[in-house]
Amino acid sequence: MAALTAAARSRVSLLSPHAGPSLTQLHCQQTRAYAAPVKKGQTKKTGSQSFKGGKGRDSGGQAKREKRLGSFRPMPVVQLKHPVFATEAIDELQLPSFDAELVSKNPGKAMQFPLPDNDAIRIFGVPRNVLVDFRILSKPASVVRDITVKLAGKLQRASQQSSEDNRIVLAGTRGSGKSYLLLQAVEYAASAGWMVLYIPRAINLVNSTSAYTYDPRTQTYQQPVFAYQTLQRFLTVNATALGKLSISSPVEIERRETLPVGTPLKDLIDVGLKDQSVAPTVLEALLAELGRQQKYPVLLAIDDFQALFSKSTYRDPHFAHIKAWHLSMPRLLLQYASGQKTFARGAVIGALSSSNTTFALTEDLRYALGLQPYMHPSPYAKVVPELAAYTRGISTWKIPERLTVDEAAALFEVWNKDKSLHTHVPDEFFMAKYSESGGNARDFVWRGLLATLET
Repeated sequence: MAALTAAARSRVSLLSPHAGPSLTQLHCQQTRAYAAPVKKGQTKKTGSQSFKGGKGRDSGGQAKREKRLGSFRPMPVVQLKHPVFATEAIDELQLPSFDAELVSKNPGKAMQFPLPDNDAIRIFGVPRNVLVDFRILSKPASVVRDITVKLAGKLQRASQQSSEDNRIVLAGTRGSGKSYLLLQAVEYAASAGWMVLYIPRAINLVNSTSAYTYDPRTQTYQQPVFAYQTLQRFLTVNATALGKLSISSPVEIERRETLPVGTPLKDLIDVGLKDQSVAPTVLEALLAELGRQQKYPVLLAIDDFQALFSKSTYRDPHFAHIKAWHLSMPRLLLQYASGQKTFARGAVIGALSSSNTTFALTEDLRYALGLQPYMHPSPYAKVVPELAAYTRGISTWKIPERLTVDEAAALFEVWNKDKSLHTHVPDEFFMAKYSESGGNARDFVWRGLLATLET
């Protein structure tokens, strides 16, 4: 019954039509019961997947499969008048909006993401595991944890400091909430007036889902399509701030044209949007200009951060795997993450992911980030010098493995009020699921609360 009740309600969905961390759109998706009334005087057609008698056999005597198979058609919502489809209004889930000024005042409470037209979640997208949660929930929301308040304080101080002193990588066990914490940092910065560049799926930078070309000038492999998409989304999210900034030094676009001092940054981005082949050069010049200006702090947030240190699935002319740092986009991000390039005001935050085993966290990277200082790399294994160069000075934050009871209670309240549970549950049920999951955030929801809907 809970599944039918949930099916009759509007759900918020994030679509991701492109291969990269795509431009996403939120829309309300009506999920309807699959049935269709038979009109008066009309014979109801039923599909059959069985084999008929002699008439259904070919010349060789073999049975033919019936071509007309049954199909389901959606029933209009107005016809769902049976009490089983009745549900309370979706607006019952009332949560405060996630805002920079309210985060520190609401530890252990759930807050919803407001999602305006230019919101980073809507434009940049979200990681796949977060996407699934948001498709089920009627409103994208998250719980403000103690580590969230700590990270918000770090960002508040970083707004007046160079990004060289504020380079962080979020690490922790699988399902501990690293992606959610990074998303909260992005929303915090956006609501506090920062300029935000969010890469929710860095694996898409190295899994050969985007075109690439070799550039002999830089001796790297350019990714013009991904750079073009990044420019487009960055302009949409930060249009207001970009309209108030201009170029501080002449910018040469691959010997084709030179933009003079005083050119608005929007015009610089338009050059890359008009000609996709120069988008990587424009993106690099844009970030350099953002690094020099001091009017707005800048946040560079990267999920699947470990993928930037792996062998990509791209191939060179000799069919050998291309290292990630030989691709233009990962190399540019690593230069800011390592402090080789900086923002005058801002921070760089990455989050490690273990959901994709193809681009998993290696032992060498664990040691370089200080996650396993007692485990030295094998003396028989070659450690590439780029690994040490691009991880130098990065601070590692370990996410708590368990939710506190208050944090888990707030998470339970969100899913319970959103009618995700099939019946009224007592406090014993909450404590049982919290104990079974060991306090792990993802297991508490998916193997605990939502597992009650399995048959």
